[in-house]
Amino acid sequence: MVQIQHAVITDAMLADVRKRIGVEWTPKEPFYNTQASRDTVRHFCDGIGDDNPLFRDEAYAKKSRWGRIIAPPGFFYSVFLIGRGAGLPGIHGWFSGGDWEFYRPLFVDEFVTPHIKATEITEKKSTHAGRIFFQYSQGLYKVPSGEVLAKAIGWTARAERQAAGEHGREKHKAIKPATYTPEEMDRIVKAAVEEKPRGATPRFWEDVNVGDAVDTIVKGPLSMRDMYAWLMGGGSPFMKAHGIFYKYVNRHPGAVMVDSTTGRVDVPELVHMEQSRAAEIGVAGAYDYGPQRMAWMFNLVTSWMGDDAFLWKLYAEVRRFNVVGDTNWLKGKVTRKYEEKGMRLVDLEIWAENQRGEITTPGRALVSLPSRQHGHAALPPRHQG
Repeated sequence: MVQIQHAVITDAMLADVRKRIGVEWTPKEPFYNTQASRDTVRHFCDGIGDDNPLFRDEAYAKKSRWGRIIAPPGFFYSVFLIGRGAGLPGIHGWFSGGDWEFYRPLFVDEFVTPHIKATEITEKKSTHAGRIFFQYSQGLYKVPSGEVLAKAIGWTARAERQAAGEHGREKHKAIKPATYTPEEMDRIVKAAVEEKPRGATPRFWEDVNVGDAVDTIVKGPLSMRDMYAWLMGGGSPFMKAHGIFYKYVNRHPGAVMVDSTTGRVDVPELVHMEQSRAAEIGVAGAYDYGPQRMAWMFNLVTSWMGDDAFLWKLYAEVRRFNVVGDTNWLKGKVTRKYEEKGMRLVDLEIWAENQRGEITTPGRALVSLPSRQHGHAALPPRHQG
């Protein structure tokens, strides 16, 4: 018999989480992908709408400085979703952001293992939504040699479902499903069709100036198709079928929720797919995945910088819900240009802006660019420790 927990945050639960802080672990079972094969990388790119041939065309990639297909930076989310808060069973979580550093590309056919540890849990005072906590975790993504390819900090907001649902319904009740005129849809389709990654034409550091705009890309209007495509590429530890799912529930009863209108037991992840599930936690409609939107931000930068450049760092906060029907325009600009540690660098301010004019995802990025004088974009120092 499946015993479903309807939890509130207790001191015992918090003590259990705090015991885990600083303790490194690796998943007993794969989160989703363990290898950057041509198929897994292609599926991931299909899931975020990234048609950069550097990530999917072997003949094209062979002519690049890398000599073979590389995975897009967001692919690491399909290896392990850093930022998943653990240890608070039955407490709903909202992925809230990520802070990434990369040291070299992940090449096709390489295997990756995530090494994870919780780093912090802090309470945010709330007068409406019960107790809210932010959980932070760190991930080191290593190849079999032990080399670290990427380091990430991720964070998740955790709130008691009933209180959060009541507060959310009041807070978001004025949000109406997006509608579009034929002219507005034509603009979106035209922009998406005309998107083109910088590709093999180098974006030389000498040619970039502070204030330059990053080429805009568009994601939306968000649909169920987008969500399913993301799951096919980015994966999920919860999406299991039939008996395998119910065995998982028996082991992790706090990982599920009950639809109050139907009584069906299923994963909280269905808030991304079903209106009734989203309503349980007070959101105006089914909404996108946080890592999905983070992957779009990576897409924005890698399309702008070109094949020869290297994305060293990216930070972004997932602040607003992006519900089905919403459209996000991803934008950016150059804010600084400098040389450091033998690299020619530019700082970018980046953001996603919805059709209401609201910034849903503010962020920043640091890119190493190729140089007319010095050649290929230099890679950052390898991770130490």
